[in-house]
Amino acid sequence: MQGEFMFDEKIIEKENIEIWDKHDFIDSPFVKIPNVVKINNEVKIIVDMQYPKLGMKNAIKDCMLRKEVLEKLLLAASYLPKGYAFKIWDAYRPWSLQNELYYAYKPQIINEFHLEELSEEEQDNVIKNYVSIPKKDEIIPPLHATGGAIDLTITDLNNNKDLDFGIGFDDFSDKTNTSCFEKEGMNETIRNNRRLLYNVMTKVGFTNLPSEVWHYDFGDRSWGFYEKKPAIFKGVLEVEDIKEILNFDKFLSSISINYDIEY
Repeated sequence: MQGEFMFDEKIIEKENIEIWDKHDFIDSPFVKIPNVVKINNEVKIIVDMQYPKLGMKNAIKDCMLRKEVLEKLLLAASYLPKGYAFKIWDAYRPWSLQNELYYAYKPQIINEFHLEELSEEEQDNVIKNYVSIPKKDEIIPPLHATGGAIDLTITDLNNNKDLDFGIGFDDFSDKTNTSCFEKEGMNETIRNNRRLLYNVMTKVGFTNLPSEVWHYDFGDRSWGFYEKKPAIFKGVLEVEDIKEILNFDKFLSSISINYDIEY
C-alpha cells in the first residue's frame, strides 16, 4: 500500500481553525461529479451523498466541487492502492443545508462535550469544529459553501466495505479528531487507515480539518488558515447563486491529465 508516495507517515496533531478572512478570490466553475469515476480502468471515486439519505430537507443530490478541487481529488485517487476507491459523503453544501445541520446537531454536540453550562458563544467555539456556524457571509462562509471542502472515506472494492476509521459519518466525539489513533495503545488498523487517507490527500495539496478525520479542504478559508495563504474560493450561499456548473465531459476537456478517466 505504498505506490509512488509513502502513506504511513504519522498524522501530526494540529490546532483547530480560527477565523481566517484573508482572500484573493478567483472566478472558478463548479463541476458535477458522476456517481462512479474510473481511472485507468479502475473504479477510484464513488459518490454516496449522505444528507439526502438522512432526510435533510435542504440536502442536494448533486455532488459538486470547484474545478481545481476536483483536479486535486483525481490526482489523489490515482495514487490509491489497487482495489481501493474514495467514497464521497458530501461536497458543496448550500447555506440552507448548513443552517439545518447546525440546529439539528447542536444539541447532540452540547450533550457529547458537556457544554450545557457554557454561554452560547463558548458553545459555538466548540461546535464550529464539527459543524460550521451558518453565517451568511461570502468572505467567511461555512466551509462546504465554497465548493472547496469535501467529506470522504476510502472503500475496499474487494469486499465492498469502507475502511474502519473508528467512527461513523457525522459522529461527534474525540474519536473524530484525525490524530486520535496516533496515541500509544490505539488500534493500529484504524490508525493506518486514517494515515492512508490523510497522506494521500495532503500529498496533493489538501489540508485536513483536525477535528474531523473525513474532512479535507482546498482553496477555502480552512486551507488558507493552515497553508497561511489567502483563500481563493468565496462562499456561494445557494445553488442558484453558482455562476457556472460544468458537466464532467466539459471539465475533462479543460484539464491536462496523464491517465485515462471513464465514468
